[in-house]
Amino acid sequence: MADASASEVTLTFPDGAQRKVARGTSGLEVAKSISPSLAKRTVAMQLDGALADLADPISRDAAINFVARTDAPALELIRHDAAHVMAEAVQQLWPGTQVTIGPVIENGFYYDFAKAEPFTPEDLPRIEKKMGEIIARNAPFTKEVWSREEAKRYFKDKGELFKVELVDAIPADQDIKIYKQGAWLDLCRGPHMTSTGAIGKAFKLTKFAGAYWRGDSNNPQLQRIYGTAFASQDELDAYVKQIEEAEKRDHRKLGREMDLFHFQEEAPGSIFWHAKGWTLFQTLIAYMRRRQQAAGYMEVNSPDMMEKHFWELSGHWENYGENMFTTTLPDERVFCCKPMNCPGHVQIFKHGLKSYRDLPLKISEFGKVHRYEPSGALHGMLRVRHFTQDDAHIFVTEDQIMRECLAINDLMLSIYGHFGFEDVFIKLSTRPEKRVGSDELWDKAEKALSDVLDEVTKRSNGRVKTAINPGEGAFYGPKLEYVLKDAIGRDWQCGTTQVDFNLAGRLGAFYIDEQSQKRTPVMIHRAMFGSLERFTGILIENFAGHFPLWLSPVQAVVATIVSDADGYAGEVQAALKAAGLRTDIDLRNEKINLKVREHSLEKVPVLLVVGKREAEERKVSIRRLGSDKSQVMGLDEAIAMLRDEAVPPDVAGRV
Repeated sequence: MADASASEVTLTFPDGAQRKVARGTSGLEVAKSISPSLAKRTVAMQLDGALADLADPISRDAAINFVARTDAPALELIRHDAAHVMAEAVQQLWPGTQVTIGPVIENGFYYDFAKAEPFTPEDLPRIEKKMGEIIARNAPFTKEVWSREEAKRYFKDKGELFKVELVDAIPADQDIKIYKQGAWLDLCRGPHMTSTGAIGKAFKLTKFAGAYWRGDSNNPQLQRIYGTAFASQDELDAYVKQIEEAEKRDHRKLGREMDLFHFQEEAPGSIFWHAKGWTLFQTLIAYMRRRQQAAGYMEVNSPDMMEKHFWELSGHWENYGENMFTTTLPDERVFCCKPMNCPGHVQIFKHGLKSYRDLPLKISEFGKVHRYEPSGALHGMLRVRHFTQDDAHIFVTEDQIMRECLAINDLMLSIYGHFGFEDVFIKLSTRPEKRVGSDELWDKAEKALSDVLDEVTKRSNGRVKTAINPGEGAFYGPKLEYVLKDAIGRDWQCGTTQVDFNLAGRLGAFYIDEQSQKRTPVMIHRAMFGSLERFTGILIENFAGHFPLWLSPVQAVVATIVSDADGYAGEVQAALKAAGLRTDIDLRNEKINLKVREHSLEKVPVLLVVGKREAEERKVSIRRLGSDKSQVMGLDEAIAMLRDEAVPPDVAGRV
């Protein structure tokens, strides 16, 4: 007699209930057997957490969850389906256009097209209109599995040569899946929702860009269309509003208006700092230097360039070599620009015998590092090739890991608070596939950081949100990533804390323990701003250029109404400078309204306006950035007020 269990599978539902169904039953059939209304609102399913087509047959025991279009897991599918609909719309509008690759990305999707003529901005609404027609048609998504030769023949006959290449790239042990939406079809891994109608109307195409086939500049150039989609119109409207606000705050635009920095093609991924921008940058360094000195760090400086052999020992050459800049000298020795500061800090630790009494030893550096980023990935100050890290390495015993990591956490949260970032999210990034060291050491490092994260959560009473980020650790150790939410709701990953049981030993570092034995120290890698250049860009956008007084590169401008006040204006500026305020003066023979507009565009926080009456009474008229009102007060009173406002928060004791 046949075993009945072999022809059945057990499904476990989110509430813990279980049901046996015939092997090969589809998710849709299961949903219908529970409730017609459930089947109607379900657009996909999850099997053991993985999204799958609702029409897929279920061939194994699994935890099952039915996904409605308003559920969080459906958002990826909405965007994926919208990308397919966009591709169909483009081919309907411009027959002969080749469709290449169209993935879901953060906040949306894109598709790359091979088209003879360039797209224009006027094309976006045309494509959106056609997409709306396709969605309204509500054609079902259906999946077919084709043979490799059948797929290649079909796409070759259509002139879709990029698709032929994609078929060849699919591993031999994987099915060739074709998804249809009515008469239109595409090569796709899936999954998809039940029909195009499930996408809804909350979608928008956002911009064009150039792209190379498969990201290689030696390949043909394609045209990329970006878009986004949400489950509801309210969510889309909120996102569009955020994007519009982000464009106003773009650090590249504000950098020009405020005369902070610029970029040039001759130095891709590098910043040309102007005087005002460099003042801002140095103000950040001075702030961090004070915080680190108060926390017991010793500031050092390590070479920018070291021999390749050094990086082979550390593991960087094997695991990070493609991101490193190198040069070969006439004597054929190969040198590398440092992509990280840690190996240099190990050399400083090794200089002189260290005892357990010397630990923890905290070494910090504002180190310039050099990392190759593809040209297409560069993005203003947020993605560069040369940047400065507020880097530090703490050499500790295993028993000291928890205490030092918690101290780093407290310092980081205090620092972020001073810049207005109160909403902080901490992710534990675990071992990547490409790494150094034994699994035993990785187990210890991950356990240490997991314990730290638990303690941080406990101390904050759940106020600090946490998550696991699998496989995203550094090649030498797991890390905690500190993600900040800015004024318009965007997330930025800034600081990191990494526990490393590997690097010090690879480079021969040791200390003498209580029993006079050599021991390898554990390294805690730590950056709080992270990249200072990137953090500066984040601050510009977070504040929209309206920096608090202590941080502003120019804190006040003295502007005259009439030339008769020029002498008094000079006295005012001198008094402000004597009080430690960064001050400019504007004596131009221009109307005061023009001066106000220009200095407002440059985001100067305080304008001190003086005319003949102010000079006679030794007063100033104070105008704040963003306000059309003025406050008149005596010069000494005004200087005392501004001097107090300009004190950095750590100096003022606001920790």
